Amino acid sequence: MSDRPDWRLDGRDWPNAGASHFVQAGGIEWHVQRKGLQGPSVVLLHGTGAATHSWRGVLPLLAEHASVLAMDLPGHGFSSTPPPAQMGLAGMAAHLGALLQAEAVRPDIIIGHSAGAAIAIRMALEGRIAPRHIISLNGALLPLGGVAGQIFSPLARALVGLPFVPWLVAWRAADRATVEKLLRETGSRLDARGLELYARLFRRPGHVAGTLAMMAAWDLPGFARDLPKLTTPLTLVSALGDRTISPNTARRVQAILPAATLVDWPGLGHLAHEEAPALLASLLANIMVPA
Repeated sequence: MSDRPDWRLDGRDWPNAGASHFVQAGGIEWHVQRKGLQGPSVVLLHGTGAATHSWRGVLPLLAEHASVLAMDLPGHGFSSTPPPAQMGLAGMAAHLGALLQAEAVRPDIIIGHSAGAAIAIRMALEGRIAPRHIISLNGALLPLGGVAGQIFSPLARALVGLPFVPWLVAWRAADRATVEKLLRETGSRLDARGLELYARLFRRPGHVAGTLAMMAAWDLPGFARDLPKLTTPLTLVSALGDRTISPNTARRVQAILPAATLVDWPGLGHLAHEEAPALLASLLANIMVPA
């Protein structure tokens, strides 16, 4: 079994593969998808453990009215993995800044899911991007309890130092029921295609190792201290069935940033954009203005 996901095998029927290409930027080999030639520039940042497949239903809908860029984050999917010290928020922001420069993209709107929302805000705080709007989908923006608190914890730092752990997780992911249970615990219900794509990634130890490295390097307390400095307009989408990031998190962020807009999505879980891509497309249509 190969360590990293292999585009020739795992990418053979990858969602929106016709929009895919590979590019070197910032010391990373990136898997990137671009679709749509006109309209505002929109960048999509997936969450921890996911990849571009997370936007499989969203990308074609947004591309009807926007120029859309999505990528596998460093250490995820088909993108390569930098040194562990570069897998935190600052490192991710720097690497993504290099990618956007290489792709000549200046996002008007950036959409981040879970940890991707924190990366988007970090980039804005550091002046690496100057979008007109940021959309946070179930954003992991504050130190959390529950399941998320267990993920972003010293436990991840301990696990990332054990080389057998990614192989053990990959071995367990060979059992489809294990992956289904993991995803159900997010509060989302994915179709068979979505389940298979996550299982495909988690059968590759390299993807698992990248996920753990990102978790281990995360510094949400430090990020939360800088959050009040954000001046970019922000929409906080909160799926009320999310069992990974408490819906109360968006309300806590709005208390810090009163100008932020809060949008509740009933009946959906942490992977809400995969369950209801048209809902995100409709939200973006209400935010976008002609360039």
